[in-house]
Amino acid sequence: MAQTLDPLLTDLEAAKNNFGHGAASATIELLKKASRARFRDSKPLLRFHEALLFLRAFPQSLSVVSSTEALLNTFHERIGKINASGADMPDFDDFDTSGVAGTSMQDTLSFEAARWLVRRIPRHVTIAWKDYEEERAMGATWPRFIPLLAEDSDVEANIPWRRWVDAARGGERDLSWLIRQFEQLKLERNEAERAHARIELYDSLRIPIRWDLGNLKLSRTRNWSRPRKLFFHTEPLISRKDVSLAREFARPAAQLKRVSLRDGESVMRLIREVMVVRYRELYGTTLGDPRSVVRADVGRGVVIYLWNLPPERRLPLRAYVAGFTLKNGVPINYIEAIGLCEWIEVGFNTFYTYRQGETAWIYAQALRCLCAMTRATTISVYPYQIGQNNDEALDSGAFWFYRKLGFRSGNPELEELARSEERKIAADPQHRTAKRILKRLAEAHVFYEVIRKHGAKARKASGPWDNFSTRNLALRVNRRMARNFGGDSVRIREASVSAVTRALSLDTRRWPDAEIRSLDNWSLVLTLIPRLSSWTSEEKRALEKIIRSQSGRNEMGYLHRTQRHPSLRAELLRLGSA
Repeated sequence: MAQTLDPLLTDLEAAKNNFGHGAASATIELLKKASRARFRDSKPLLRFHEALLFLRAFPQSLSVVSSTEALLNTFHERIGKINASGADMPDFDDFDTSGVAGTSMQDTLSFEAARWLVRRIPRHVTIAWKDYEEERAMGATWPRFIPLLAEDSDVEANIPWRRWVDAARGGERDLSWLIRQFEQLKLERNEAERAHARIELYDSLRIPIRWDLGNLKLSRTRNWSRPRKLFFHTEPLISRKDVSLAREFARPAAQLKRVSLRDGESVMRLIREVMVVRYRELYGTTLGDPRSVVRADVGRGVVIYLWNLPPERRLPLRAYVAGFTLKNGVPINYIEAIGLCEWIEVGFNTFYTYRQGETAWIYAQALRCLCAMTRATTISVYPYQIGQNNDEALDSGAFWFYRKLGFRSGNPELEELARSEERKIAADPQHRTAKRILKRLAEAHVFYEVIRKHGAKARKASGPWDNFSTRNLALRVNRRMARNFGGDSVRIREASVSAVTRALSLDTRRWPDAEIRSLDNWSLVLTLIPRLSSWTSEEKRALEKIIRSQSGRNEMGYLHRTQRHPSLRAELLRLGSA
């Protein structure tokens, strides 16, 4: 049967790149044939599923949209049939193929993600008891919730943990009951400290959770919506060679529109659904601030959402942006950017299904939106994105994706190696960069400097942020702690806050707790500046505003302030550069 279906599926997959007169009708005919086919194996059915999702995101006509939606809405029935026949199902549980309607998933989620999932689909989620063997962790924590459990857990072996939980929870579902116990814990004096302690305690248990997707809307199969206006592809998709970052940044800045709180909460719910069915969890997708969500309609059916972190979840120094893209209402990627001053590190991941769909052009629009939001002019890409400890990126030639868009290596030796490879390709278009060289090229960040001038093509040889890392800053702080404070984190924090308070002449008596935490973190770095007390009064007051705004409502306001303090920027670069 797989051999019989192969030509049909090959034609359907090829239809993704057919446009013009008759293309939509031909696609509809292929969809009709595939809908009548009997799938007996998981691999052909998975191919059918991915082709449907791509065509739903990049349709040639409204009829293609309607046909793919009808097939996706009933896809769980096909899964049920092959599952009942005893077909091998692991193909539906890979990192890039999970989340199909009719299948089940299992993972160890953070407290916030687990709590959200329990609330979102309470009847479909449970503890995976057969795969949970953390007896020491259970014995240390669960007596807080289960009366007299310590009578067993402190002295006995072979404890029937599930019987204890079943006795304590009554008719409530096991995971719902457990999450509720953690919510009621009173571990610290204030709510912010309680929240962190609760999360740390739950996460230490590493509880495996299993959830059944059935025909739920949050499944990857059905997690799309019908926008008010669809974009139909009647011409070839935009390829990487047709994309110029210089040209894109020469355009007017992307227009970002803040959404209502209600819509922001809907966006946060959607990104959590998008990530959980793909075995992914980012700090900002789990903990994003719905009040900060902005939207950009960039054309061609593409809508980009971006947001920040709430004050209580901020990083100690860097500002944070997360986001994702909808293409005709279909989630196709996620975005992350973290930075200081005019520098941001950007992570961008297009989901496997959509990587042939105008990825370079959509990436360019994401960068335009990020730079409009952050006002950054130096874009850095993590080595992992281009292949460091990432075989998939190496195999796909990710380095050349960024290189051909205008990125340069932050390492001079690797930059020369890249240019050497470019000369070889120019002399022989058939030349392919060896994997060992791609591994070398992935050893350093790559950079793009935004030049808002049409036609600017020159690639800088180096930039001030090439060797900067907040990790370098943190390691300096920790070495100072070991050297001057005997490795005592409490002593270095107290001494640093005291020194910075004196140097900046701060009166913190009326500062809220969140601003005191910002001062606590920033002081660790500021005490490394040798002549801080000699800064001008204007520089000191500007620095005070930076510290206090770090926990303010608008995280981008904080980032923008760091861009307007040349002395602070210079010291951060000096201290954080290797």
